[in-house]
Amino acid sequence: MKRILIVGAGAIGSLYAAHLARVADVWVFVRRDDHMRNLNDRGLRVTGRNEFHAHPKAAKDAQELPNFDFGIVATKANQTREAFAPVAHLFPHGAVLSAQNGLGSEEILAELMPSGYVIRGTTFMSGTRFADDHVHYELNTATWMGPFEPANTPFQMVEELAALLNESGLKAEALRDARPAQWSKLIFNASVNAVSALTELPHSPHFAAEAEFSDLGHLLHALIEEGKTVAAALGIELHEDPWTMNCIGAQTNHPPSMLYDVRHRQTTEVDFLGGAIAREAQHAGVPAPLNTALYRLIKGREASWTWKKENVLEQVDRSS
Repeated sequence: MKRILIVGAGAIGSLYAAHLARVADVWVFVRRDDHMRNLNDRGLRVTGRNEFHAHPKAAKDAQELPNFDFGIVATKANQTREAFAPVAHLFPHGAVLSAQNGLGSEEILAELMPSGYVIRGTTFMSGTRFADDHVHYELNTATWMGPFEPANTPFQMVEELAALLNESGLKAEALRDARPAQWSKLIFNASVNAVSALTELPHSPHFAAEAEFSDLGHLLHALIEEGKTVAAALGIELHEDPWTMNCIGAQTNHPPSMLYDVRHRQTTEVDFLGGAIAREAQHAGVPAPLNTALYRLIKGREASWTWKKENVLEQVDRSS
């Protein structure tokens, strides 16, 4: 039986952990003592698209973990290094899938794990984690995965992990080149998350509306077309149409991850989303003014939280 480690037990990581625990020896690397106890004592209940109870093992101390055949990292992209570094040595001959947003996480995993293999992944699967021991499975779309080229990952390892995911009750597709799938989601995600972070609107019908001059759909469409131009300059033919993805998602009123971050004044994933498109455009020598502008505006918004805090403290000091 294959041994698999899940790093990042939010909604997506919990769905991977619970399903794979039905076909493999699954461990979950967590940060909190109570999270570890809850999983070990009560297991993990899945409701929604699938209904079952699973019993993955949980650990908070990396020294308590064995070596693994596969890993799945499901943290936010900007948390990759901190979350994976303690367990990177546990994959001397294994392969680790990045099931994260944007571009750049695979490079971090490869840097931390020079003797193992890295799998490039993209997922549209979604769910809601109601508690440490309860996750609701909502959108049962596939995880697309392929070899991360610089790591020389054997395609056979990609196929093996995809087969385990399909056997577990999830959906997965092994691709010899996963960049078209990754870029399809990157362009969609970068556009929707950036506009949501700046307007504080969820992914609502506003994002697809183009009837009026003021409608947000015009901005989304332009951002997406700009992203497609960058992908084309890199020789990447997209797996799916990001504008179609946006129009479908706009009916859900789903709050994107960066909207949550902005509302709670947390660092966003923008460096791995719109920032990644802006950097790739610069490297390719093609303009990407919209993605670059929104990227810098969001970085400025993040900087404002620290600036406001520091200046409030300075004013307090002066008045005391």
